[in-house]
Amino acid sequence: MSFLTPDQNPKAEEPAAEIAAGARLVPRITIQAFCEHSQTAQLVESAIYDRRMSKVALTTHNGGLDGAIETYRSNPTPNLVIIETTLPPDAIPGALERLAEVCDASTRVIVLGHVNDVLLYRDLIRSGISEYLVLPATSQLLVTAITDLFAGDGAAPIGRSIGFVSAKGGAGGSTLAHNVAWAIATGLRQDTLILDMDLGFGTAGLNFNQDPPHGLADALLANQKVDQTMLDRLMSKAANHVNLLTAPATLDRTWDFEERDFEQIIEICQRSVPVVILDLPHSWNGWVRHTLATIDEVVIVAEPDLANLRNAKNLSDAIRALRPTERPASLVINKQGVPRRPEISATEFASSIDCQLIGQIGFDAQLFGTAANNGQMIAEISANHKANEIYRSIGMHVTGRQGVHGAAKPASLIRMPSFLKKRA
Repeated sequence: MSFLTPDQNPKAEEPAAEIAAGARLVPRITIQAFCEHSQTAQLVESAIYDRRMSKVALTTHNGGLDGAIETYRSNPTPNLVIIETTLPPDAIPGALERLAEVCDASTRVIVLGHVNDVLLYRDLIRSGISEYLVLPATSQLLVTAITDLFAGDGAAPIGRSIGFVSAKGGAGGSTLAHNVAWAIATGLRQDTLILDMDLGFGTAGLNFNQDPPHGLADALLANQKVDQTMLDRLMSKAANHVNLLTAPATLDRTWDFEERDFEQIIEICQRSVPVVILDLPHSWNGWVRHTLATIDEVVIVAEPDLANLRNAKNLSDAIRALRPTERPASLVINKQGVPRRPEISATEFASSIDCQLIGQIGFDAQLFGTAANNGQMIAEISANHKANEIYRSIGMHVTGRQGVHGAAKPASLIRMPSFLKKRA
């Protein structure tokens, strides 16, 4: 197995970059390739030196289809899987069905085959395979296929937007958002971007021990000039796969916005980063309302007391009215078990506001206080703490990988987004 990034080979040839001049860059995706021949592995690895692939994390493995199936029985699947197969045409669809049983629905698949068969190509495309390339091929052809999937004019956004909002000030929505983002980045090994949208009092910079000179406010104040290149410059890297657009956390001006001011920034982020975490402030105004109506997933964070119950109920009802065709907001109970505090049970709380309970975080003043003061995540302070497993479970749920109790993976590749798009 080998892991490659574009800057690891200073002697990489330039012609591919010249051909790609002016082309759109492939977003920050993770690609894993399973090859049966060393020549194919070299072909895939050479693709990373194309300028269009400058943001991509690419890993090559041995083993072809069988290797991929075995790997994904116990590991999450990336944004794109490249599979080389030497199977005869009539055996390929069945083998890919076995791959689909261990593959996430959001993962796209490119097959590298050795048979030039039009009927096979049509069958694979109909079944949800993103592309079928006949070997021998060139790295430029492979990169073009990847670019068409993720950066073409008709390509769907790769990012899933997830908003965390507290039912009451101090309920811990920001802490939960940051730790879930960390769990997604480390568990799924996919780039995750945190937008700290509480511009006056945001804590993303503090929680990750970062003090970048620029952040989300610069993008907002740029008005219509904001684009992907600008956002790339404004992002700060907090850890491997964890990126931030921090809040200035200053009060030298009022942070008032129109209803759609954040819309363009979120859309640009979704085109370039697989997971976008929105750390929303505890407030209710036009832009918060509009953001909650348009993102993919909403998580309400609440403490188990009466004031939180009332506010969470109001939030849940409002979100349900704003998103009548979407899944209702999910609920996380935070700071559970505060000594000598009467509490509402988590199941009763969730039933009262008609939300799915996806996590319960126990109160631990020492652990969470130490993490906050050190600018670290809970997993960095105590890797074996039970809260980390809850964060991972929440991360899997909000990214659509599995339900809270471990729902089964999709049984067929025809449930993949590429197939749905073609049918539409």
